Amino acid sequence: MSNKYRTFQTYALWAIDMACIVISYVFTTWMRYNSNNDWGDKTLHYMVCVVFLLFCTGFALLADWNRDFITRGYVVELLSVMRLVAIIVIPSITLVYFLDWSKILSRFVILNFIWIDIVLTLLARLAFKAIFIKHISSDQNVIRVVVVSEKELMEKTVKDLIKSGSTVGYKVVRAYCVDVVKNSPEVNDDWYIDDVHVHYGMENLTERLITDPFDEVFINTPNIPQREMEDIILGFEEMGVTTHYNLELPDLGKAVSVVGDFLNYTVISYTMFRSSYKRLFIKRVCDIIGGFVGLILTGIITLFLAPAIKLDSPGPVFFSQTRIGKNGRRFKIYKFRSMYIDAEERKKELMSQNEMSGLMFKMEDDPRVTKVGKFIRKTSLDEFPQFLNVLKGDMSLVGTRPPTENEFQEYNEHYRRRLSMTPGLTGMWQVSGRSDIQDFDEIVKLDLKYIDNWSLTEDFKILLKTVGVVLFSKGAK
Repeated sequence: MSNKYRTFQTYALWAIDMACIVISYVFTTWMRYNSNNDWGDKTLHYMVCVVFLLFCTGFALLADWNRDFITRGYVVELLSVMRLVAIIVIPSITLVYFLDWSKILSRFVILNFIWIDIVLTLLARLAFKAIFIKHISSDQNVIRVVVVSEKELMEKTVKDLIKSGSTVGYKVVRAYCVDVVKNSPEVNDDWYIDDVHVHYGMENLTERLITDPFDEVFINTPNIPQREMEDIILGFEEMGVTTHYNLELPDLGKAVSVVGDFLNYTVISYTMFRSSYKRLFIKRVCDIIGGFVGLILTGIITLFLAPAIKLDSPGPVFFSQTRIGKNGRRFKIYKFRSMYIDAEERKKELMSQNEMSGLMFKMEDDPRVTKVGKFIRKTSLDEFPQFLNVLKGDMSLVGTRPPTENEFQEYNEHYRRRLSMTPGLTGMWQVSGRSDIQDFDEIVKLDLKYIDNWSLTEDFKILLKTVGVVLFSKGAK
């Protein structure tokens, strides 16, 4: 499982275990004291539950005993839960005894708490596991892997990754056989391994993958000198794609764990990601909260904008367009319609008047923009429906600008790295005077600066600057 999902799994299991402890303790307390008031010290009684929660937190966040949570079966999961409850209860009761709280302990409560918590935690974990596997294996969330291997190892490598990755959120989407020249007699263009199409040759390999949606690369070429693979690894690095290079090492047990592992292989991984997945998890939580709030505001704004848009020009209130998201994924972006319905067709006629150098199109006094469209663009009101994209996970509150499909077709490896992070409603470009920037390379420079120096603090600063930009319509035309 990827580090991103492993972080989420850790905190999710911690929350589940904590909730089950509280529910079990409150329920057994109700069973014991519902018909009488023989509580003793009620505060101390519930302080015992607090002690349980403290030991549970220590177990969940300091130990790494749930690393194999996704793959372990029912019996192993039951044993894991029993171990958890034992580790919580035994030291807690010991601590309670030394604190001289034992006089308020009810053996009925403690004994029934143990078995009820075991059953409840097991059921809750199994339910979460089923939902979690379905979530990380969905087309939107699965981690798409490209395999680069030698011909004699290709079939085994692909099948191994499919088998070990199917339940932990990995999917092999493409394979490249790099020790066979593309036009050689042994090439079979119809070679598929469990629906994975195998391609040939290492020449221009990264360029051939620029417009493909994929997240990571696994290289298994033990018989090819590492220096011959250097350009390919550097190409993927330029694209911002994490690359795992398989190491042909003897089985040394845990001695090589510091290098890393990718499914069942020991690898050295090259990645441009320098931050923490815990911070990304917090970023996603903020996106969900912001998405909900933004959609409420969008609903209110729609009541006023919808009639104006409809009266100004024929066509729908909302506009949708396919954009390119993180690592090349396609998604539908939503906006309030600010142009006439034939805008895309008329764009071809206006390309000669493009004021932007590079892949983007921008034109002052664009004739395709409606009267209402000029207002909602200047005030950035047209962007509000994108809070739905934020809530769905296609976009973030802060990120890079998602390109159109036509723009993406012209990308090189350097431009592709803009997509190594989830695109955002706002970003460095938007708060840096976007109407004053006339060169696409300058936008790329700002986006890569954001990616390389990303932090939650930087996101917060950009959001604050965005509020100022929107309120004073700075840089919007």
